Amino acid sequence: MVERVSEIVTKYQTDPGAVIAILQDVQEVFHYLPREALEAVSRDLAIPLSRVLSLATFYKAFSLKPKGRHPVHVCLGTACHVRGAQLVLEKFERELGIKTGETSSDQAFSLDAVRCVGCCGLAPVVMVGEEVHGKITPAKVTGLVKKYKK
Repeated sequence: MVERVSEIVTKYQTDPGAVIAILQDVQEVFHYLPREALEAVSRDLAIPLSRVLSLATFYKAFSLKPKGRHPVHVCLGTACHVRGAQLVLEKFERELGIKTGETSSDQAFSLDAVRCVGCCGLAPVVMVGEEVHGKITPAKVTGLVKKYKK
């Protein structure tokens, strides 16, 4: 793990101003920010661990807990909410066997609710990783989960 983090830091020429970009890349690799990785970033950039931790905990995009390979984000913004997004979220919870904010035991999926993904015309919207899925109904959830389990 430490070697992989050092490669990422080197990519940014050990620039302390690139901490956020480095943390994004680390999270992309490990699906969260492990403590050991944060310590390696601190050491490689010669900055206090407290600074790295403050950035990692300040931004909601970062997670100190393991996330699934397929992060599922169900939009609960106004347009999605009025079109049944809560029912879609509940169906994902049943289908994946986890609650919102949790990760499946096989680390395949994590489930989160978000407030708006900016695709109101496609409401209700679900993002799996970077892929946007619009006009999702509870009946479509099983098919989406099967698609990503492959």
